[in-house]
Amino acid sequence: MAETINSIRWLSYSFGTLGKLSTQTEQKKAYFQKALGFAQSIRASDIAYQWQQQLGLIYQKQGETELAIQNYNAAIANMTQVRDSFLSSNRDLQFSLQEEMEPAYRNYMRLLLASPSPDLKKIIQINEGLQIARLENFLRCGKLDLIALNQLQNLKNVPSVINIIDLEDTIEIIVQSPDGSLYHHSVDSKLVNFQVNQLLEALQSEKFININESAITHYSQKIYEYLITPIKKYIPSSGTLVFNLDKSFQSLPMGLLYDGKDYLIEHYSIAETIGSRVRQPRILHENQMIALIAGLSKVSPSYIDKNAPKNMGSLLPSKQEVENVEKQTKSSVALLDDKFTFKRFKEELTQNDFPIVHITTHGQFSSDPLKTVLVAYDKLINIRDFDSLIRDKTENSQDAIELLVLSACETAKGNKQSVMGIAGIAAQAGARSTIATLWRVDANSTALLMQEFYKGLNNGLPKAEALRQAQLSLLSNPQYQKFYYWAPFLLVGSWL
Repeated sequence: MAETINSIRWLSYSFGTLGKLSTQTEQKKAYFQKALGFAQSIRASDIAYQWQQQLGLIYQKQGETELAIQNYNAAIANMTQVRDSFLSSNRDLQFSLQEEMEPAYRNYMRLLLASPSPDLKKIIQINEGLQIARLENFLRCGKLDLIALNQLQNLKNVPSVINIIDLEDTIEIIVQSPDGSLYHHSVDSKLVNFQVNQLLEALQSEKFININESAITHYSQKIYEYLITPIKKYIPSSGTLVFNLDKSFQSLPMGLLYDGKDYLIEHYSIAETIGSRVRQPRILHENQMIALIAGLSKVSPSYIDKNAPKNMGSLLPSKQEVENVEKQTKSSVALLDDKFTFKRFKEELTQNDFPIVHITTHGQFSSDPLKTVLVAYDKLINIRDFDSLIRDKTENSQDAIELLVLSACETAKGNKQSVMGIAGIAAQAGARSTIATLWRVDANSTALLMQEFYKGLNNGLPKAEALRQAQLSLLSNPQYQKFYYWAPFLLVGSWL
């Protein structure tokens, strides 16, 4: 039929389908090559990447490394071109592409790692591309204005960057030392994934606060031994660690990892990124301690929304947290309870410049955009709402939100990719740094932590270090030293 109507596109699809149906490797290869030739003859990158990916897999299995690399490279380049052209407007294409994209990226990384001297810089770039593509797909947006960590300039204190990549059979750890040197370690994924799954199950349990501390430290120590111990000699004994975590690790509080004596947070300030990319890091100056503070301390009409987090109660200490943050800032506008409506919040945000936006309310982060929400008094604020808020703001001002604090929220139960929701809100808000929580925390201890955090900012500490000091203040407090209170706080983006 394709020949009859003389359609080059359908000829390409026809031969590609024959390639998928064929059981003989050489015949499959011939069909895919013919399908690719037709696609390339009409510059149909949306078809070509499919056959390049198939050919890459065949060459990889046959040990023809150079040909496999060429095809994976070309497939990813074509995928990127297709995404840039269509993904912002076609919701269905996003999800089908996501399913097809990941195997190409991960197979390509496997191929490069199989080399006796793997190109670690190239592997990091491929992983960056995959993680950023996942975030942009989640947001259904165009290209994000983010900078790769290795392209940042004028940094006085360069952090160590730890990339943790899940390739199904293996977990690959690639560390970039402050001097730019790259080191690699590989571990059997079965060893790590069991510990990660057990730890996440415990952390997301309804009875978490009553779980014996040794049960948590057992798993966190094992994860430390697999992920951190092998690279310990390549990182300083203190300073800042920036983690670029693959999807199965993103809901882990890395500061909770335990070496048998100390938690990781006791030696390092910690930040996370999606795809090793951030907005240009910049320290928060004294004259930028100007905040929009919004809080919900009582049950509100928005609680009945079908997408609202389950089992919400009143957050009475949120009122105290709002007051504490007000005292620590140079000037502020506070919206509490019935004043924290979507309309009022939007007006304040779009009409004024607030380097700091602090929100203390119920909320949930998920890999499902519809379930990534913050609870205002009158309605839920979701990812789409944040997009409209910020789009209106950037029409009037070019100033980014330097710090977005999302207090009293939690990640969706059983969802390893919930941090995608945190990163999504951060990206939509245009925030340089975002602080959020991985589980629903005690409101009294959170109010205390936030008070210490802002004190640190006022004393000129970088955001990640101010957060670390605030967490350590809880860890040293007999009333709040259990990890339930201090461990869930996560900084995404710039650590400065």
